[in-house]
Amino acid sequence: MKAAFMTGHGGNEVIVVGERPTPQRQPGQVLVRMKAATVNRVDLYMRDSGAGITHALPQIMGVDGAGVIEQADDSALIGRRVTIYPGLVCGSCEFCARGEPVLCARMRLLGEHCDGTMAEYVCVPTENAFEIPDALDFAQGAALGVNYLTAWRMLFSKAKLQPGETVLVFGIGGGVSFAALQIAKAAGARVIVTSRSAEKANRARALGADAAIDAPADKIPAAVMELTAGRGVDVVIENIGGAMWSAALKCLVRGGRIATCGATIGDNPSADLRRVFIRQLQIFGSTLGNPDEFGQLIEWCAAGRIVPPIDVRYPLDQVREAFSHLEAGEQFGKIAIDF
Repeated sequence: MKAAFMTGHGGNEVIVVGERPTPQRQPGQVLVRMKAATVNRVDLYMRDSGAGITHALPQIMGVDGAGVIEQADDSALIGRRVTIYPGLVCGSCEFCARGEPVLCARMRLLGEHCDGTMAEYVCVPTENAFEIPDALDFAQGAALGVNYLTAWRMLFSKAKLQPGETVLVFGIGGGVSFAALQIAKAAGARVIVTSRSAEKANRARALGADAAIDAPADKIPAAVMELTAGRGVDVVIENIGGAMWSAALKCLVRGGRIATCGATIGDNPSADLRRVFIRQLQIFGSTLGNPDEFGQLIEWCAAGRIVPPIDVRYPLDQVREAFSHLEAGEQFGKIAIDF
């Protein structure tokens, strides 16, 4: 089968589009003929180093994806349009037993610890294949598996977002950030976004953001206080790190909540502990989500509350160009790979 795989680490030159063995379905699995995948920051990390993630080369890339079931134990599933939950869990550790498989002690992720979704065929456990709502195409369905699921868990399971609250989303245009904007607005929140791109800020306003801040990190807290009459925001969604972390803490109301899922510009910022305990701030680390959260997200999509925007589409042969597009930070919405 045709696939995009990495033969080493260190840039786009290690990515090859060529033939790999077709996976053989085992009992309890479905064989999915892939129709689309989307590109995520972790794909760049795996390409560049993959440090700290157990994997073997060559390895097929891609964490999320969508397609059509071609083989299954239950013949009624054949032909179903599905999106893939990318976590492979043990089902028996203490975390799986208590209903938090996203914390599984032996979790493996497609495209990180094992072959991923940028291939003509993928085998996954039957329970990892979720039906795509009719209103979404395959690329939109694929987009749900990482960024949207991560944003969903951050907002609801972690930060416990309530209608009428104010949310600050850093770095609009990125996958998780844009997903958080859409989900928070659909939940009835007021949403403020940040971006160093005036174009992205304007596009975010057009797509529902109540306000957009185009300012360096040290100017963002003052802008937020002006927009909230000196109060601050209830929830911050942050995935940038570095200097933005300190700015994010200064934007929160007393007792406010911040959820983080990334550190693209630095993972060792000032903790600002005095602010954390004096203002009784709550900090949540989060990534991905549970299968039941994925099901809830898909229900919202089926009801028309969320439609992931696709920024640009590339054929599989141009996967290197797709990675370069993401690396340049020019996207607004998801970058898709169409099969």
